[in-house]
Amino acid sequence: MTARLIDGKKIAYDLRSEISARVARLKSHHNLTPGLAVVLVGEDSASKVYVRNKGIATKEAGMNSLEFRLPANTAQDTLLDKIRALNEDPDVNGILVQFPVPDQISQHAVIDTISPEKDVDGLHPINAGRLASGHLTGAGAALAPCTPQGCVILARTAVGDLAGAHAVVVGRSNLVGKPVAQILLGENCTVSIAHSRTRDLRGLCRSADVLVAAVGIAEMVKGDWVRPGACVIDVGINRLPAPEKGLNDAGQLRTKLVGDVAFDEAVEVAGHITPVPGGVGPMTIACLLQNTIIAACRQAGIEETF
Repeated sequence: MTARLIDGKKIAYDLRSEISARVARLKSHHNLTPGLAVVLVGEDSASKVYVRNKGIATKEAGMNSLEFRLPANTAQDTLLDKIRALNEDPDVNGILVQFPVPDQISQHAVIDTISPEKDVDGLHPINAGRLASGHLTGAGAALAPCTPQGCVILARTAVGDLAGAHAVVVGRSNLVGKPVAQILLGENCTVSIAHSRTRDLRGLCRSADVLVAAVGIAEMVKGDWVRPGACVIDVGINRLPAPEKGLNDAGQLRTKLVGDVAFDEAVEVAGHITPVPGGVGPMTIACLLQNTIIAACRQAGIEETF
């Protein structure tokens, strides 16, 4: 068996097109343009790329993009004051602080300071609590983290109704593992969360109809961990040396991106699988835009458009 590839780029493009259309209607019917503020502290090269891409996507959707760059030596109180100002700004509907932040700043303090209503990353304890309590739709529902939302959309697009499926999530982080499990429960899946101390991890993974790998270890999930015909969602983004690519201009060995799943093995067993790159990654930004428009509608007292 050769798995069908789940085209995250295409699915994300379709979602972003829908978002753009809804933004246009908000502008014409309600004179509302959603605004997303992104704050970057420091000069981390990967973070700068992510922030740039988020800004481009926000503008392409017809939203206002506000970007704030602070030096790496910014004091925690300075950053928190900036967040409080954005909380009070009526033109800002969503706030995202790009992580990681420098060592002198507490990530927890940053998350706690962002208004839950503008927390488009879905990390504030109030949003986490709403998600854990199953408050997923309607007034006051959780703004769920973007990558987990994207994972479930990809799985649902690939296999249809997820109700009754056994989903195994490998990884228990607050950013992906725990929230994706909660969202899958909302889809009426039976969910198992696995981690480094899980007994017979391979056997548990092989029992999954939907296998979500979010452990952060390159190619940890082998092909014989996958049940034949399963849907595999690979959240991992890892760089490995690629001797076959030779050296770059600086004389350094080139690298390649791989996921948490040994793709070449798993693709021969699974029914559906996400590639890396081009799978989960594009969905994260699309779901960020979706969260921003939901937040904007709630703040304006407009019936939600998702």
